[in-house]
Amino acid sequence: MSAPVRMRGVHPGPGPVARWVIVGVIGLLFLVPIAAMVEFTLRRGLDGGYDLSRWAAVFGGGLTGDYKPILTGLTNSLVLAVVTVIVMLVLLVPTMVLVRIRFPSLQRALEFVCLLPITIPAIVLVVGLAPVYSVVARIFGSGVWPLAFAYGVIVLPYAYRAIQANLQAVDVVTLSEAARSLGAGWLTILLRVVVPNIRRGLLAAAFISVAVVLGEYTIAALLNRVNLQTALVVVSKADPFVSIIFALLALAFAFVLLLVIGVVGGRRPAQKASS
Repeated sequence: MSAPVRMRGVHPGPGPVARWVIVGVIGLLFLVPIAAMVEFTLRRGLDGGYDLSRWAAVFGGGLTGDYKPILTGLTNSLVLAVVTVIVMLVLLVPTMVLVRIRFPSLQRALEFVCLLPITIPAIVLVVGLAPVYSVVARIFGSGVWPLAFAYGVIVLPYAYRAIQANLQAVDVVTLSEAARSLGAGWLTILLRVVVPNIRRGLLAAAFISVAVVLGEYTIAALLNRVNLQTALVVVSKADPFVSIIFALLALAFAFVLLLVIGVVGGRRPAQKASS
């Protein structure tokens, strides 16, 4: 076989040493503040030294005592995360697939609408959402789960990019035409043809949405709803160490989500053995 031809004017990219240096610098940018947070939670106070007493208090029943608001906020945030992911997937995925297959001329307009929320500060969104939620509260009650509609707006840019990157790598038009020639309906094409081929993008969009919801504070605070971040702010006024512990746990949870994306998204569906 002939050697690969190198294109003129195209840089081959950084070498192995440069890659490790870049990874090391980026790793330090993340590890230094995380290490400082861990060190802060292990301090014993004015006596000096370090111990695990605060971590033991959290995992040894602290959530049912003085830190019960955190348990309430965590429960509310998990409910919001689930509802937000459902709303996002039900509304966004069929719309993106339909535009890709039937209305490709609307691709730019859809991208503009989906990316618009990232350019609007959360405080500005709340000003517009406040009168809307006064009506929503009369219809659905003052529970926390209707806040998922607002969260569906703020996760839209991240979810769109994750799904769009996977959708562009799949020839959806050809797959849908082949399925229609075999008599498949729209719902069958969406669920049995398109969704399995963009599984990695859907997982990435779902997990990124969960991470955004668990870290959101502004909308929940200004709309007087209790979630994980607002509960941490309340508890941190009495014990700042506990809020840092739960911030570290949230970072660990986000890291696990990234691992799940890589493992589950990279796994290929098993093929049946030919008879």
